[in-house]
Amino acid sequence: MKKFLTGSLAVALSFTMLAGCSSGDDSNATGDAKGSVYYLNFKPEADAQWQELAKAYTEETGVPVKVLTAASGQYEATLKSEMAKSEAPTLFQVNGPVGLASWKDYCYDLSDSEIAKQLTSEDFALMEGDKMSGIGYVTETYGIIVNTKLLSEAGYKMEDITNYDSLKKVAEDITARKDELGFSAFTSAGMDGSSDWRFKTHLANLPIYYEYKADGINDTDAIKGTYLDNYRAIWDLYINNETVDPSQLSTKTADDAVADFVTEQAVFYQNGTWAYNDVAELGDENLDMLPIYIGVEGEENQGLTTGTENYWCVNSKASEEDIQATLDFMNWCVTSETGLNALCGGEGAMESGLAGMGFNIPFKKNLESVNPLVNIASEYEKEGKQPVTWNFTTMPSEEWKNGVGSALTTYASDQSDANWDKVVKAFVDGWATEKAATKE
Repeated sequence: MKKFLTGSLAVALSFTMLAGCSSGDDSNATGDAKGSVYYLNFKPEADAQWQELAKAYTEETGVPVKVLTAASGQYEATLKSEMAKSEAPTLFQVNGPVGLASWKDYCYDLSDSEIAKQLTSEDFALMEGDKMSGIGYVTETYGIIVNTKLLSEAGYKMEDITNYDSLKKVAEDITARKDELGFSAFTSAGMDGSSDWRFKTHLANLPIYYEYKADGINDTDAIKGTYLDNYRAIWDLYINNETVDPSQLSTKTADDAVADFVTEQAVFYQNGTWAYNDVAELGDENLDMLPIYIGVEGEENQGLTTGTENYWCVNSKASEEDIQATLDFMNWCVTSETGLNALCGGEGAMESGLAGMGFNIPFKKNLESVNPLVNIASEYEKEGKQPVTWNFTTMPSEEWKNGVGSALTTYASDQSDANWDKVVKAFVDGWATEKAATKE
């Protein structure tokens, strides 16, 4: 999701050029190194794993692999900057159809690639007509992560929360007793660049999802804002029942929210399966997940929010040798033991002893997850709960997200109807403006 956890993480850069020989893995890599790979990574929380994986591949194949990790919230800006250089990324990411619109001229057709053959479903291919412009490499789930030990200390069980009304009842009761209990309901809803995506993108997905569902569509040039009252309700619940005063949110970070949760200052923490390594110290037995309830009829049957916005694309403007080297590297990542352990593994999965990324990947050799949050998401589906789809990939632009985020921050400091009207304007009018701009 992104980009997702450590806002203070500096841009990391590693360039390995060690020679080696082929291991005989079922990838296309060979000891006769031709070309090189330059990967611009989207996920700061996975930087260390990608640096190690790049080094391992170079040692095995002799192919140089460079990994640059963009700072949280800075991926698009970093991509624009790096693509303008003579040695541009050969492997990069887009966040779905909207991201593809900006970079479609740089996307190599992956239709006949070996990695495309490894997909479990064509649903994970990002298509532009007959052209396979991108391949999703991880499916992820988000919702409200719960410290069940604290929830129990407050006198509640997971089964007590089945919709917005029951979530509100529990959260407000915890707030009323927070001095007695020693903890708050929600972690800080930070709105700095490392954390605001949780609300201007992930939380905003819910009213979009329900509007699309009601209207039987999967995109629109003019969002109506049918469920923005519900968006206000859940945002109010977060900011009025959290660890800090809402006026402080502009400076609160993703790290602050993590700290709130792992030091047991809060019961609820909106985030996703990718956050497991950050919260694992609480113990698997004390972790669970709830759907994000916003007060829509029938939401008792709602599951967690599942999808992908992480699509690998290969730079079509790179040399033929670098394109092939990049395709080989991608395939090795999803077929070799080293690559699979890095992508899918948990604690100690990497050869260095580092934890793996814990991904659920849409490829044939996907490993059984050691991430309990991933397994919780699967349980919801087994129970027949309807997953909420990732419709935020249709958001018109980063500018639109920033407009919504800024308005949410203003509203948090002064929760007036006039300030909420600014959120609605940013959401509805901003959507129409930005969608129109993409068509010019």
